[in-house]
Amino acid sequence: MRQTLELARLLTLTAVACFSISAFSQTAAAPTTSPTLAAVKARGALNCGVIGSSANFSLPDSQGVMRGIDADSCRAIAAAIFGDATKVKYVSLAPAQRLVAVQSGEVDVAYANITWTMSRETKSGIQFAAVNFYDAWGFLVPKASGVTSTAKLNGASVCMIAGPGESNAAEYFGKIKVRYKTVPFAEGEQMRKAFLAKRCDVMFHDVSAIASFKSTLGAQGNDYVLLSETYGREPLAGAVRKGDDRWFDIVRYTYNAMVAAEELGITSKNIKDFSSSNDPAVKRLLGAEGDLGPSMGLEKDWAANVISQVGNYGEMWERAFSASGMPRGPNRLAAQGGLHYAFPMQ
Repeated sequence: MRQTLELARLLTLTAVACFSISAFSQTAAAPTTSPTLAAVKARGALNCGVIGSSANFSLPDSQGVMRGIDADSCRAIAAAIFGDATKVKYVSLAPAQRLVAVQSGEVDVAYANITWTMSRETKSGIQFAAVNFYDAWGFLVPKASGVTSTAKLNGASVCMIAGPGESNAAEYFGKIKVRYKTVPFAEGEQMRKAFLAKRCDVMFHDVSAIASFKSTLGAQGNDYVLLSETYGREPLAGAVRKGDDRWFDIVRYTYNAMVAAEELGITSKNIKDFSSSNDPAVKRLLGAEGDLGPSMGLEKDWAANVISQVGNYGEMWERAFSASGMPRGPNRLAAQGGLHYAFPMQ
């Protein structure tokens, strides 16, 4: 009798365990569709939020074509979805509008100099998919001021972007115990004009944006000095609304494909040479094997379209920043001492 009861108990526990595993697998199953992807396809274009006035990130050229690493990040997603990198509608956003535009659905994704922070993900209903640029806060001063260190900025007026600039300035100057006067602006262009008009003694902004700004000044750029001190970590990333996991996958792995391509040596110019490659990683990335694209609701050649039309990550970075003389620094591949590396594409 005791053996019979013990056997019955084991069978019951086994049945419960099997049921629990089955129930978990059903509830934890990955979504097979994306409402955002469906809306983008029906619309025929990707609505992508950008700053629109940030040199080397998103700024129209003389022909009105949006250029920069953020603009190209948008193009890459369009190429993944449509096989056509031109199917993008750029929506220019002021810093205060960026998260709201993503939350409200005004844009499908935003690459708009948005720093990935914990509170933005936990409080704003958005999710960061991929860092396309690693940055930090920096300080620009007129060379004529003779200032060589932030320790000599006591009493200085500081131009900055309202909100994130103010909070980071308060932390930094508080730590070094330097008094300063805040001169906040809603938009970068307003801040830059005010700095040139000598409405403040120093500009406090992203190092990349400062370097880009200097490059747009031509010979006049030599009149200003970027101080050696930097503050904080500024991982600039693409943001999407929470709740559409499949769309999140598309945005994340489009960036990932560009990094993977650079690691594998695949560029927009030589991609055809890899069509007969026997490397399993190359075959999966370019769609010759596996179902990476279909697993996200895309075509098998989604990544090949991204690479051939926009390029790998290194090509995108060079196009945006090489003319400014900015070193690639932390934006190099991990194998070269940087922070970018691709998650396994398999």
